[in-house]
Amino acid sequence: MRIALGGDHAGFDYKREIISFLQSKNIEAKDFGPFTADSVDYPDFVHPVATAIEKGESDFGILICGSANGVAMTANKHQDIRAGIAWAPELAKLTRQHNNANILCLPARFISLEVAKECVTAFLETGFEGGRHQNRVDKIAC
Repeated sequence: MRIALGGDHAGFDYKREIISFLQSKNIEAKDFGPFTADSVDYPDFVHPVATAIEKGESDFGILICGSANGVAMTANKHQDIRAGIAWAPELAKLTRQHNNANILCLPARFISLEVAKECVTAFLETGFEGGRHQNRVDKIAC
């Protein structure tokens, strides 16, 4: 499994920790930045993550910023991206099960690192249910 990660300065510390967490589980993690905690413009790091997924270079993405809203909005501009915000493992699971999300967006300023890791685990261990949800997912793209 290949995971692309990115975000902004507010998510920098969590991103580093989650990369280590993924690597400890033998999951390939590619860091698209930022590479310091200095203030940045999150779209500069979100677009490369979304593009990596669209091109098949990464299986899933994880984006982390203060609220997760900005990174989710940016990622969802990409035609084949379904980015979902989660602040609890149950939400991470549902965004995969029901929405076939391919990017998990985490709000670093509103959840603990431990909860963030639980969300990552739930997201990556959950498959898409398909069935009645497939018809809905097929209607997302413009």
